[in-house]
Amino acid sequence: MKTLPFVAALLAVLSTSAMANDNFATPKQAEQMVAQAVKAVNADKATAFKEITGKDKKWVQLDLYPVVYGMDGKCLAHGQNEKQVGKDLIELADADGKEFIKERVELAKSKGKFWQDYKFTDPVTKKVLPKSAYCEKAGDLIVCAGVYKR
Repeated sequence: MKTLPFVAALLAVLSTSAMANDNFATPKQAEQMVAQAVKAVNADKATAFKEITGKDKKWVQLDLYPVVYGMDGKCLAHGQNEKQVGKDLIELADADGKEFIKERVELAKSKGKFWQDYKFTDPVTKKVLPKSAYCEKAGDLIVCAGVYKR
């Protein structure tokens, strides 16, 4: 049969693609992480912020991590870059000049739960890529987790 080598090659390519995608979080995982982070923040804000910023294993899933902002755009916890914590990021812009934190604050005020698109540097490839963050307003906080669009 001539189709057998083709099918075997196709299966090899598909399984390699599937394995490569195993390193990247899905939108559903982002929503689940935000739900868990909102619950943790509501239960004990100080502990949740410390664990998130300290990269506690329960807050790192593949390339996914939570970030928490105040409604003023100040970063309160960051799952990958502790240098951001305490900074006013309201005017932070992406590669296209989009002030995505300012937009995030406005979306939190108007919608409560939302997806937001912007561009961000992928820590793995070091390339600026399209990213989508799922965010929820939790009292006076905004809790987000984002996935790169690959």
